[in-house]
Amino acid sequence: MIVGVLTAQLHMQGITSLKEKRGIVKSVIGRLKSRFNISIAEVDHQDNKTSAVIAMVMVSNDTRFIDRQFDTIINFMQRDGRFYLGKIERETF
Repeated sequence: MIVGVLTAQLHMQGITSLKEKRGIVKSVIGRLKSRFNISIAEVDHQDNKTSAVIAMVMVSNDTRFIDRQFDTIINFMQRDGRFYLGKIERETF
């Protein structure tokens, strides 16, 4: 069994409130969860209105599958115009 963890920092410009930021983060999490069948949560910067850190976890018996899925997830997030991606970390165990 292989566990993959992907952590991504999201930066949002023009956000004026935590409520607005949380709406965007909740939408992103919901879209990723339903499209890619991953476990996902906001794990840092909860009280910062211009950034968020989300972590995603995937389990498989194939490291290459996890890598391909994470590549697809990153591309999917990069196409979202509401934020831009900062630091991205990937690990497999």
